[in-house]
Amino acid sequence: MECPRKTSLDPVKIIDWQWQDFLDDTTVALSDLGIEPYPVPKVFLERVSQTKKGNQTDDVKISTWACKSKKLRQVRAACLCGGPSLSVFNLVFSPSIKYDMPFFGADFVSLPSGYLLALDFQPVLKHDKKHTEFVWERLIPLHKKWQQKLPSGGPIPDAAKEFFSPAFLWTRLPDCDTSRQLICNILRPAFNEYLNLYLELLLIAPQVDSYRSNLLRKGQMNYLTYRSSKDPARPMLTRLYGRDWSESYIHKTLFDLSCI
Repeated sequence: MECPRKTSLDPVKIIDWQWQDFLDDTTVALSDLGIEPYPVPKVFLERVSQTKKGNQTDDVKISTWACKSKKLRQVRAACLCGGPSLSVFNLVFSPSIKYDMPFFGADFVSLPSGYLLALDFQPVLKHDKKHTEFVWERLIPLHKKWQQKLPSGGPIPDAAKEFFSPAFLWTRLPDCDTSRQLICNILRPAFNEYLNLYLELLLIAPQVDSYRSNLLRKGQMNYLTYRSSKDPARPMLTRLYGRDWSESYIHKTLFDLSCI
């Protein structure tokens, strides 16, 4: 009997407990949206490499979970686990250009030096009030509620500011038990409030006309082109999985322009 083909909707087990909860929360929140698999090439669904430090060899596995729905062109989570000192949960919701919505993004990284944690609704037409005003008036109070419970992550590059909202939740934490408690007790409920608000706004978002849709297309292409060209994970992915695979993964899965 032939085994069923693995798809982008198959459950992903990250192994790293702290990010698994966030992925599980995401799949539960999306379960009523009529989601279906997003076409991720088989070669990008899962890959394992190895790192060696002294006499110790560790597996580093990257897995991709992805889906789509009527109003979401692509939802994808890239999940990397390389032991206690290296793990990544990178999640992006790319809305259909038929609906005037920003991107939803979460980027949670664990490194030997500590944690880099970012959460935002990322605009594609930042200075267009029609695109942002109705979102920010609901999102900024959430940011004020949660950012005060976390240390600031510091400044971001000027070139990136175009793609971040005034409700960008951003923090750096040291690698310690207190930080892990903050991830469970502060970051996770903040993530769920951001996520639930995004899906609430998506549910009521009306379809736009063709002129507006073309503006959104250009904005999304600018955003994805910037993200793919400046992806900070590129050196790590290249070191682990090779340049050709990594470049294809970045451009064909992480920031896929083909279906806009």
